[in-house]
Amino acid sequence: MNFHKKTIFSSLAAAIFLLAGCAIDPVNLANEQQPIVFEVRKPSVAIAPAELNMTHSASLSAIGDILIHERVYLDAKTADGFDFDPMLEKVTPFLESADITVANSESIIGGSEIGLSTYPAFNSPYEVGDALKDSGVDVVTLANNHTLDRGIPAIENAISYWDQIGMVHTGSHLSAGERAETALMTRNGITFSFLSYTYGTNGIPTPAGKDYLVNRIDPLLIQQDLKRAKEVSDVVVLSLHFGEEYQKMPNAEQTELAHFSAENGADIILGHHPHVLQPPEWIATEDGRKAFVVYSLGNFLSGQDELDRQIGAILHLDIEKKTTADSTNITLQNPSFTTTFVRSSNSKDYELDLLKNVDANLNAATKAHLSTWIGDLHFIE
Repeated sequence: MNFHKKTIFSSLAAAIFLLAGCAIDPVNLANEQQPIVFEVRKPSVAIAPAELNMTHSASLSAIGDILIHERVYLDAKTADGFDFDPMLEKVTPFLESADITVANSESIIGGSEIGLSTYPAFNSPYEVGDALKDSGVDVVTLANNHTLDRGIPAIENAISYWDQIGMVHTGSHLSAGERAETALMTRNGITFSFLSYTYGTNGIPTPAGKDYLVNRIDPLLIQQDLKRAKEVSDVVVLSLHFGEEYQKMPNAEQTELAHFSAENGADIILGHHPHVLQPPEWIATEDGRKAFVVYSLGNFLSGQDELDRQIGAILHLDIEKKTTADSTNITLQNPSFTTTFVRSSNSKDYELDLLKNVDANLNAATKAHLSTWIGDLHFIE
């Protein structure tokens, strides 16, 4: 579990939102049946003739918080290390089927060499990264309220290990130069960029002169980074660690920041931190685009044993790209979810299962909650 915090914006930030012309109320598009189409700025380089009048498609999945409490990593202990793969076995098919899968690595994988730790200052085994990689995760977001829990050594170890296993990562960096580079991944002719920010770090200050260690939510910084990401990618995926813990609906600060981000070029917005599910919505922007946001994906794998914190969801989203001589059009379509549940017994035998296999009534209620603003939302089980 995390410290109880609220995302609080200063009056300056509020002014920025107003100047940007973003709506602060959720856009209810529950009855919308047509695919969501928006135009992305043409690339600065010329489009090769072979790419004209072509259609590309890719799929993206995303999961919530990976927060490894002591009881979880002790359950994964083996004679020569840790093995988290069995915990993810039942949901792996739903992760590896996507062209790109994104996860929020909330407890930093600083490795056993600096001492593992649990709440309130987390440090997890490297093998968590191996399990995510093995299960089909391609990108991890690192900006959250636990990024600085164990200081610079843990960050250095974690980023080094993510690089070692070939995992794309964003939100925490080892230098200003690295932070200036946008994380990119291309699948099936569609280039995605990934950005990640957090509301805070549980009161732990960033070391002087090392702001690159963790991206903090700052509207001007996000606006600047979104602009750069738009110039080098077709689809911008923004992860935001924000909101109130254990609240099932987004607050005003969340909706304001999501709308502000959509207005400034974010296409897919992934929310984390509440540890419970909050519903998705489509956001219509003033320039005629529509972005997709899920305010909280809840916990994916954690040791929190309260019922609503054991429930998570895998987001599935299809992306289509059509290129002509005049424009590049992107279609976001078919948003759907797979509901999940963290099983355990007496703080042992942790494993992820489909929620439908745990409790049919709870699964139905969770689906209804996720469908609050998108009435035709689909579910894959």
